[in-house]
Amino acid sequence: MKTLLINGSPHANGCTFTALSIVAEELEKNGVETEIVHVGQKDVHGCIACGKCGEQGKCVFDDVVNELAPKFAEADGLVIGSPVYYASANGTLTNLLDRLFYSAKCDKRMKVGAAVTSARRAGTTATLDQLNKYFTISEMPVVSSRYWNMVHGSKAEDVLKDEEGMQIMRVLGRNMAFLIRAIAAERQRNGLPEAEPQRIFTSFVK
Repeated sequence: MKTLLINGSPHANGCTFTALSIVAEELEKNGVETEIVHVGQKDVHGCIACGKCGEQGKCVFDDVVNELAPKFAEADGLVIGSPVYYASANGTLTNLLDRLFYSAKCDKRMKVGAAVTSARRAGTTATLDQLNKYFTISEMPVVSSRYWNMVHGSKAEDVLKDEEGMQIMRVLGRNMAFLIRAIAAERQRNGLPEAEPQRIFTSFVK
């Protein structure tokens, strides 16, 4: 079992990485292998809706998105970490996630998802709402902790002093490991839930 953790911060060892590291530590303690990938300083183009990924099986922009796609396919869980910019996720990360979730054609159902946000003060809940939508549109169960998955501070040292935030990350890691193991066991016994054969799209303009 493996979880991919994506660090969307431009600071490789900053606040977001610190939070993700605590989650990863708990996952490892509970038998789930982890990999943290830092993408915050990558040059990531936004989706241009060209549709080429449907033909080629990968995004037309051959960058970190295509590097992450097979890791995403192999993972049982995905944790997305973002700093808060203007009460939302960082733009590089949003570009990456739009393209990754759209172009990666792997079955995302029942992969376990969690979002983690960091901020000096506010905007964390809005960013969590934004990031969680990638999971809920993909039939990915979302992991909770005992409070919203956020830490506070201007630098990594501040985050380590956020005792409540650190506890939230520890609980999140343990809850995620439990859910991954539970889904794996049920998949082995009975398989995944029955899938609808064709996705229905309804236009509200007639």
